[in-house]
Amino acid sequence: MSSSVGIIMLVHTALNRAEQVARHWTAAGCPVVIHVDRNVSRRVYRAFAQAVADDPLILFSTRHRCEWGTWGIVAATQSAAELMLAQFPDVGHVYLASGSCLPLRPVQELIDYLSMRSRTDFIESATTADVPWTVGGLDEERFTLRFPFSWKRQRYLFDRYVELQRRLGIKRHIPEGLVPHMGSQWWCLTRQTLSAILEDPRRGVYERYFRRVWIPDESYFQTLARRYSTNIESRSLTLSKFDFQGKPHIFYDDHLQLLRRSDCFVARKIWPRADRLYQAFLTDSDGAMKRTEPNPGKIDRLFAKAVERRTRGRPGLYMQSRFPNHGWENGITSHPYSVFQGFAELFDNFEGWLAKSTGARVHGHLFAADRVEFAGGQHLMNGALSDSAATRDYDPKGFLTSLIWNMRGERQCFQFGPADNQKINWIIARDPNAQISVITGAWAVPLFRSNANFAELRKEAARLQRIESKHLDILRSTYVKARVRIWNMAEFIEAPMEPLQTILDEIRPAAMRQHLAEAPKMADLDGFGQFLQNLKNQGMHPYLMGDFPVEQGQVAVKKPARKPYLVR
Repeated sequence: MSSSVGIIMLVHTALNRAEQVARHWTAAGCPVVIHVDRNVSRRVYRAFAQAVADDPLILFSTRHRCEWGTWGIVAATQSAAELMLAQFPDVGHVYLASGSCLPLRPVQELIDYLSMRSRTDFIESATTADVPWTVGGLDEERFTLRFPFSWKRQRYLFDRYVELQRRLGIKRHIPEGLVPHMGSQWWCLTRQTLSAILEDPRRGVYERYFRRVWIPDESYFQTLARRYSTNIESRSLTLSKFDFQGKPHIFYDDHLQLLRRSDCFVARKIWPRADRLYQAFLTDSDGAMKRTEPNPGKIDRLFAKAVERRTRGRPGLYMQSRFPNHGWENGITSHPYSVFQGFAELFDNFEGWLAKSTGARVHGHLFAADRVEFAGGQHLMNGALSDSAATRDYDPKGFLTSLIWNMRGERQCFQFGPADNQKINWIIARDPNAQISVITGAWAVPLFRSNANFAELRKEAARLQRIESKHLDILRSTYVKARVRIWNMAEFIEAPMEPLQTILDEIRPAAMRQHLAEAPKMADLDGFGQFLQNLKNQGMHPYLMGDFPVEQGQVAVKKPARKPYLVR
């Protein structure tokens, strides 16, 4: 039984690297048949062929036009395989590789490995029901629909034709005796199995069928090998990793030690300019990996971590690969923060008191209509965040998440109300990092203390109440993940110490927690009840404040304060 290994190389770019790798194979006695994509110009092809003409173990097969997902790749492989079997009768195994593949171990180790397994075909081959790695939504349908259009160049026609076939219920007839299988394009087949596929009397039938299968290079040999092989190991000897979008990972110079640890014979895809990799694996036999069973699983953990970092990232940090996808945030923000609604209106200098009591950075209304009210009146914050309302409103979510990320490690607190930009309310409501405390109706205090025309006050009060009412509906939604506390204004001012103590304990570090001895100074509400009655008399019903008697500014203490409405 012959024990030599023949290499088929499918090449379309970086021909200088392909020449280097081909000579490495032939130096160990392995014949190489190269297929050069017809998309490569004749001038470049002739120069490449002339450069390796001195090596009798390098041949070139009939050229085909290769495009991803189409039959041309299979036709190219068939032509190269036929030439290999015809010209090199000593070849026992045929190893399919690409121009971007790189041998990781001494070639003799591969020859010895396959010689000991002379009847074994190494080809990833699984039924559609057992394939978990397909990306794009077509599993069984790639075998039952027709795909005459290019997915890359004719995407619109491709999609419309698939929709039409689905709508009409069209299904192709699978040739008798075939059970469609899928797997990696990169295989290593025995002469017996490969020749049986190429010389099958029904080859024409199978070809007509697979010409209209989507991505046939991942199913033609994988399916037919099941008909003829006596011993299949459903795995590839080539290390080939793919990201979550189905695109191959590219190996660079800094992957050198990673590739050594894989113990694999061949890896793809290698960056053409990875000089360190080509030098290490093509010239340094002494430093090559030890003789052992190929085990790409040894580095799977690192690839899984890379995929997770790309798709999930760090909590609250956004990047280009995840930004357009809703639900890929891995946490909306990176750190806990607090939102106060109605507190700055009810208490004088509430922001200063809160900053002193908690040590947190306390901002004003970050989403105020005219400008961003950063703590201390600053115009810029970490991350080059400016106080421009127009810049902030271009992407309110991005503004908030950037602020929390850039100030991580320091608790952020800010004020919010119905007069602010409301585009952020669902964001903070869905954020588990948010602690939201609301005193409903407190927005009426600044109106009460102003000296504006009463007709204008009534109109503004009605507007703000409508906005706050919608916001409260959001905060009471079943989709809320923030920690939410809601009091109406009347019940809060009956006994403010207990809710303030609870809020502060959640914000302050454990070392700073102590009993609250004094509350912040409350705004003078003398006559506030009459103000609300006047609104009622003018036809506006201010119901969010609670029950304020007309005869006095502060509500009478008739019963203990009810516990706040608590979400989560």
